[in-house]
Amino acid sequence: MPTCRMKGPHTLRLALVLLLLRVQLGQSDFAPYFYDNGPSSTNGNMALFSISEDTPVGTQVYTLNGTDPEGDGVRYGLTFEKGSKEYFRVDPKSGRVTLISALDREVENEISLLVSITDGRNKVVENGRVFVTDANDEKPEFLNLPFIVNVPEDTKAGSSIFTVQAVDKDLGSGGSVTYFLQTFPNTKFTIDGHSGVLRIKPGEFLDYETSKTHFVTVVAKDGGGKYNGQHQVMSSSATVTINVLDAQDSPPTFVGTPYFGYVYEVSVPGSEIFTVFAKDGDQGNPNPIQYSIVNGSDGSFSMNSSSGCITLTTYPVQLRNELYELKVQASEFGPENELLDFSTTLVTIRVVDLNNHPPTFYGENGPQNRFELTMYEHPPEGEILRGLKITVNDSDQGANAKFRLRLVGPGRVLRVVPQTVLNEAQVTIIVENSTAIDYERYTFLSFKLLAIEIDTPERFSATADIIIHLLDTNDNTPKFSTDYYIARIPENSPGGSNVVSITATDPDSGLWGEVKYSIYGSGADLFLIHPTSGIVYTQPWATLDAEVKSKYNFYVKAEDTEGKYSLAEVFVTVLDQNDHPPEFNENFLEKTMIIGAPVKVEAVDDDAEEPNNVIEYSIMKADPENVFDINTSTGEIKLKPFIKSMEIVQNITRQKDCKWSVVVQARDRGSPSFTTTAVVKIDITEANPLSGPMAAFLMQSRDNPMKALGMVAGVISVMVMITVLISTAIYMRNSKSNRIVPARRIIRRRRKEQQHWNFKAPFGSSEGPDRLVADDVESNVPNRNKNNSGSWPKPPPPSAPVLPPPPVANPRLVVERQKSAVPTVSGSLSSRSYSRTPSQKSIASKDTEGRPSQSKEGTISSALVSELKKRMEQKIIEANQGYYY
Repeated sequence: MPTCRMKGPHTLRLALVLLLLRVQLGQSDFAPYFYDNGPSSTNGNMALFSISEDTPVGTQVYTLNGTDPEGDGVRYGLTFEKGSKEYFRVDPKSGRVTLISALDREVENEISLLVSITDGRNKVVENGRVFVTDANDEKPEFLNLPFIVNVPEDTKAGSSIFTVQAVDKDLGSGGSVTYFLQTFPNTKFTIDGHSGVLRIKPGEFLDYETSKTHFVTVVAKDGGGKYNGQHQVMSSSATVTINVLDAQDSPPTFVGTPYFGYVYEVSVPGSEIFTVFAKDGDQGNPNPIQYSIVNGSDGSFSMNSSSGCITLTTYPVQLRNELYELKVQASEFGPENELLDFSTTLVTIRVVDLNNHPPTFYGENGPQNRFELTMYEHPPEGEILRGLKITVNDSDQGANAKFRLRLVGPGRVLRVVPQTVLNEAQVTIIVENSTAIDYERYTFLSFKLLAIEIDTPERFSATADIIIHLLDTNDNTPKFSTDYYIARIPENSPGGSNVVSITATDPDSGLWGEVKYSIYGSGADLFLIHPTSGIVYTQPWATLDAEVKSKYNFYVKAEDTEGKYSLAEVFVTVLDQNDHPPEFNENFLEKTMIIGAPVKVEAVDDDAEEPNNVIEYSIMKADPENVFDINTSTGEIKLKPFIKSMEIVQNITRQKDCKWSVVVQARDRGSPSFTTTAVVKIDITEANPLSGPMAAFLMQSRDNPMKALGMVAGVISVMVMITVLISTAIYMRNSKSNRIVPARRIIRRRRKEQQHWNFKAPFGSSEGPDRLVADDVESNVPNRNKNNSGSWPKPPPPSAPVLPPPPVANPRLVVERQKSAVPTVSGSLSSRSYSRTPSQKSIASKDTEGRPSQSKEGTISSALVSELKKRMEQKIIEANQGYYY
C-alpha cells in the first residue's frame, strides 16, 4: 500500500473516515504516524531539534515517539544521507536516540537525517534537521604570524607601531576577543585591548645603542562561555619581535681615553707620538670619521685626518715645554660630505728623558753585586748591620731615576731602608726578627737586594746578593724527646737491670751541645741513670717486688755545660711475676656439709696481678669418687645433684658416720703455674629441723665451735657486768639509809573485802626480793601513802649483793586471801631473809604509842610473812626450772 504523510486535522478526519469505511468493508489498514511536539521537545519526530556541540558521546539526546491507528506495535528507524557522517543511533523498539559521534559546530552546524516509523505493514519516513548549538571550545587564533616589526629609534612616545589581530570561531561572548600584554619590568610598550594596536608607552623612548631588539608577549582572551556545563574563558598568546632601527642621533665616541704620549730625547721629526681612535655613536649605519688638532700643538705636532695619528714635526731639543695638551676633534660627515656631528678630547704629551741607565749597587771599592757579613745569632731587634756598606745609584733624571728597594729572602727577618730612592741612597739593613736568625736552623742566611724602577716602561732593575754567616751561642736548653717516659720491668729482676733509655738533645754546637743526665725524686731510691747515655737502671742491691710496690715515678734532668736544663718525669711499673703459689689457711680442713648446701674452701695467692693471683679449684682425690662437685672459681664443694638424702649417702659408703676426706687442689693461672693441695674432711648431715635465728646460728657454728663458745662466753660476761652494776647501785642506796629506827606496825581489818597480792618480777626493780614483797604489801594497804617513809623505821644494813634469779615466765603473782578479813602489814623486811630478827620483832610488837601490842596481832603478822616467803620461794624455783629447760 502506498505511504502517505499525515498532516493537519483535515487529514486526520479523512483518515478516520477511511478507517471506518475499511473496517466496515473488512479491509481497513492505516499507516502509523509520529507525534509532532514542537522544536523544544525531546520526544516526537526530531523536527527542528537542537543539541549543544559539547554533548558527550553516548548521551541519550532524544526519543522518537509515534503510534499506529489500529493500535499495532511500531518500530523506529533513523538514517542519514549517503556519504554523510552518522551522529545518532536509535533503538527500534523504544525510539531512544543516542549520540555516537562527537559534535563540532565549527565543522558542521546542521545535520540532516531521515526518521521512520512502521507497524510492520506500513512505513512512514520523515525528513529531520538537527541544529548544533555553540559551546566555548575554541581558543582565539592570531593571524599573520610571526609578528616582526621594525621601528626607528627616534619614533615618538605614544606612536602606533603594529596591530595585532586574532579571531575566535565561537559565537556570542565566546567569540569576542580582547588583548593585553604580559607584564614585564621596564616594558616600553602598551596595547589597546579591543583593537590590538601596539604603541610605545607614553614617556618611553627607544634607543638602538642600548637595546636593539625587544620581545613583547601579547595575550588574546575570549569573552568566556559555557563548556560541559561550566563557564570557561580561553586564551592564547603570541610574541611580537620589535627590531629598533638606528637613527642619526649620537656623536662620535673616542675609544681608550684618556690619551697620553711621550717624546723622548732620541725622537726625530716625523716620529709617531700617539694615535687616537673614534667611532660613530650610531652603530647601525656608521658614517666616516675625520680627525684634526683644534689647538695646543704650538706648531710642533701634526695629525693625520684619516688615521688620527699624531706625529712630531721638530726635534725634542727645540720643544719649549715639557708638557703639551692637544685638543683634537673627531667629525662625522654624511653621504654628501656634510658635517653631521663631532666630539673633542685631550691628548697629553710629555717630553721625557730617555731611560737608558739601570740602577747600580756600589761597595767600598766600586760596583759590587755580592756583600758578605759574619755575626752572632740572635742580634737585638732594630740593630743595624753596620758591616754592610752598600750604595745604590741610577744615572737617569727625573722619573727615570726613581726606583724601589726590596729585600728578598726569609720573610720578616731583615728590612731595608729606604724603600724608595731617587737617583742615589745609602742602603741600611736592620734586624726585624731576632728569633729567626738562629744558628741551629741556618748556618748562613742568603738574601737578594733588588732595585726596580717604578715609573718607567722599561722597568730596569738590579740585584745584589747579601750573605750573612752566623756564629753559634748557647741559646738552647736540652730538650727531652718526650715530656714523660713510661717503663716496665719484671719484678725480681737482678740489680743493675736496664729500665728505660732517656734521650735529650741540645742543638747547640760544641761543648754547649753536650748533655749530662741526673735523677732525683722520692721514687728514685732504687734507680740510677748513666750521666751520658741516659740509660736508667736499678741499683745493684735493689730488689723489685710487685706485691710490695708496683709503681714508681721520679724525675730526670738533662743539663748542658752552662747549667741550662730541662726535666722529664719517668713512670716505672713493676710487672708481676708468678712467684707465689696458692696457699690454704691449713693443710687439713674440717667442714660440715648439710645436704643441699655447699661448703667452701679458699686459698690465697699473694701475687699482685691477674692471672697470677687467679685461682682454679679442683678435686684431686675422693673415696669414693663421683660424690662431690667443686666450683673451679669460688671453691664451693657440693654433692652431686642426684644425692638428695642421707639414705643415698649411706648407700654409697659403708661408713655410718658419713665422713669423707677430699683432696682439693688450688692452681693459679700464671706461667709457670703453681699448685697447692689440702685435705678437706667433710661431715655430711641432714638439715637441722630447728628454725629461727638461734638454730641458724648453731648450724652455722658447727664448723667453728670456738665461735659458738666465744659467743656464749660473751653473753655470760655481759650478764655478770649488768648484775654487778645493779648490786652496786642497791648497796649504795642502802648504805645511805643505814640507820635503825623503831618500826611501826598498823593493822587494820576490813570486812568482806578480798585482797590480791601482786608480785613483780625480780628484774623489774633494782632492789632485792624481800623489798619487792614489802612494796607490794604496802601498795595494797588502803588509805596509806607508801612514799611517806618518814614515819617508818629504816631497815637494817643490807648484806652483800648476790646475783638476781633468772626472769620468771609470769611477771605478776596473784595471791588470794581467805574470805576472812586479812590484816594489812607495813614494815621493813631484811634483804637476806624473810624472817624477822629479835630486835625487829620487839620493835614491831609496840604500837605507835610505845605500848606492847597484843600477842595475837604479832602471831598474825609472823604467819603472813612466812606465807609470803614460802610463796615467793616456790615461784622463784618454778621460774628457774622454766629458764634452764
